[in-house]
Amino acid sequence: MIHAPDTKAVSDDVASAFEDFARAFEAFKDANDTRLAEIETRLSTDVVTDEKLTRIDSALDNAKRRIDRLTLERARPPLSAGHDTARDPAQAEHKAAFHAYIRTGEASGLKRLEEKALSAASGPDGGYLVPDAVESEVLRRLASVSPIRAIASVRVISGGQYKRAVSATGPATGWVGETASRPQTASPTLAEMSFPAMEIYAMPAATQTLLDDAVVDVDRWIAEEVEAAFAEQEGAAFVSGDGLNKPKGFLTVDTVEEEIWQWGKLGTVRTGGAAFPAENPSDVLVDLIYALKSGYRQNASFVMNRKTQSAIRRFKDDNGQYLWAPPASLGQTATLMGFPVVEAEDMPDIAANACAVAFGDFRRGYLVVDRTGMRVLRDPYSAKPYVLFYTTKRVGGGVQDYTAIKLLKFAA
Repeated sequence: MIHAPDTKAVSDDVASAFEDFARAFEAFKDANDTRLAEIETRLSTDVVTDEKLTRIDSALDNAKRRIDRLTLERARPPLSAGHDTARDPAQAEHKAAFHAYIRTGEASGLKRLEEKALSAASGPDGGYLVPDAVESEVLRRLASVSPIRAIASVRVISGGQYKRAVSATGPATGWVGETASRPQTASPTLAEMSFPAMEIYAMPAATQTLLDDAVVDVDRWIAEEVEAAFAEQEGAAFVSGDGLNKPKGFLTVDTVEEEIWQWGKLGTVRTGGAAFPAENPSDVLVDLIYALKSGYRQNASFVMNRKTQSAIRRFKDDNGQYLWAPPASLGQTATLMGFPVVEAEDMPDIAANACAVAFGDFRRGYLVVDRTGMRVLRDPYSAKPYVLFYTTKRVGGGVQDYTAIKLLKFAA
């Protein structure tokens, strides 16, 4: 079995990375204050100051990525934690049969198990189900590294799609006295929302020598190999997926100006141009925050990519305090005007007509649907001397509450 990394060493690395990040932010503030002072005195900035600020900004991003990576590694428990196969003979049998299939291609054990379960949806052509512990580990890892999944609602289903009825006009209610008659309320307008689960795949490869090594933890290897591929594909789909063979991203939903918002569309707040306004640029962020109803604001987050965050990191309030603040402690996120900032690299850069910043309660606004079951098909022939493992899972997603998310649009 692969041994877990030394906890104390990882903790020391995280603490060191956090200290580097804090020092980088202090240097960033000093350099940016110098830049602002030069603008006030000379109406321009020195090239050296701009280059220094850019270097520090890049170092700040690198330090944040290092913290995120080390924090994730520290949070990963052993794969078997919380799942005692010794007390679950069926799971132990499945795990043993799965290991035999991965290492040698011997599928008789898995075939026998699926015959017991009367399963007709798997086999050599479709692959075999991974043990529950492996599937749970993959989903848990995705929740840590997939930015939108981490803040959205997640529902597990057993069918091909999830349907729900929603009231587009709000509930039909009314006030009455204790003994007064109950007047008839207006009929609610119901709309059916459907979230189909689409197939996503990854194809990690290994040499047969690696698979023959008895100390290699096959379960952990599968989970780690598919994590990055699934997270990358999911992240792009949840943001900008068109809904064709993939989830529908929130940026592909029809938009409308917030003043004339209607159900089925996401409201937008315009910046007045293709960039933040030169004067009081943070005012548009305030407008974006208060475009969201108060019931959603308490759990809201900003979503943007690294370049947009870099631009916003320079904003100050009227008292000269930076609006963007680094994480207060390990395991926490940066904040903007008191709200968490989620970095999603699939968000667009600041440009004309781009919705580069999203703000909302994504737990109520966006739904991720996972269908149970993850399959692996072993292929030792297509890329000799490597053995490919065609790994598939089914996932869907889409906006479920159009009042919970608002977009900042860079347009006049």
